Amino acid sequence: MNGRVLDLFSCAGGAAMGYHRAGFTVDGCDIADRPRYPFPYHRGDALEYLARLIASGEIERYTLVHASPPCQAGCALTVGTNTSQGWGGTHEDLVAPTRALLDASGLPYVMEQPNGRAKIRKDLSLCGEMFGLGVLRHRNFELGRWATAQPAHPRHRGYVRGHRHGIRRDGPYVAAYGNGGGKATVPEMQQAMGITWTDVREELTEAIPPAYTQWIGHAFLTARQEVFT
Repeated sequence: MNGRVLDLFSCAGGAAMGYHRAGFTVDGCDIADRPRYPFPYHRGDALEYLARLIASGEIERYTLVHASPPCQAGCALTVGTNTSQGWGGTHEDLVAPTRALLDASGLPYVMEQPNGRAKIRKDLSLCGEMFGLGVLRHRNFELGRWATAQPAHPRHRGYVRGHRHGIRRDGPYVAAYGNGGGKATVPEMQQAMGITWTDVREELTEAIPPAYTQWIGHAFLTARQEVFT
């Protein structure tokens, strides 16, 4: 194996599966019960768990830390449509406290957030079209203690299927979030993102495609090899 990844705010394991496919052993941590998570995981508060691992020295068994803190405070939907319509409530922003603990861990890390106003460095931006997927699902990644080049962002092949602003469009991508308005069915989301081990809609809508972190895992291994050669 290529090392061990600690997957914080792990949800159903979209990120975890990508690292696994890149050759890593993965341990998750999520505050919710995740019976479909495909690897060993600790149920509890992710930041408290990370702080405990740092204090005990157990963090040293990991090679890389991946964190996907809750993103509702800064995601495009929250700060755009929902805010303009007066929908939704307030959301806690965990980016800064997560970064502080990732820095304290002393390990290389990856912190993921969707497009929007989340206050992370956009060291890397990935899109489903880069991997031939049936979703666009743009995501930004802050990289700590390592770096890699940004891959080219190919032109999208068309629209995301569904209704938006009163217009119905068809296209090669599905909307893997919400309900109604032409949004993807559960089987469509599974196929579009390459996630087969959960059929829970809420878990699928929160997941990132494993192809993203499989690419990141390989990029990390390449960067680490270059440091020691």
